[in-house]
Amino acid sequence: MSNNDDMLELGRKGQLSANVTYLMLKGAGYALAFVLAIWLVIAVIAFIGRQLPEDSRFTPDPTPTSFLVIEDVPFA
Repeated sequence: MSNNDDMLELGRKGQLSANVTYLMLKGAGYALAFVLAIWLVIAVIAFIGRQLPEDSRFTPDPTPTSFLVIEDVPFA
């Protein structure tokens, strides 16, 4: 009995091409899953933001020091 693992009867070059193609498609699938996960997080945050009352968008920041105002003061 022979040990023939090459069921598709591909040569060495064909096996290498198939393996490289599989790995590239696998990487593209991982990249797609990553991008869709980021998009989903952004979409959920945007959806929650749209559900807030209209007045909450125009209220001032809760702390007065949440931004800095730098005044132009001339030096002596």
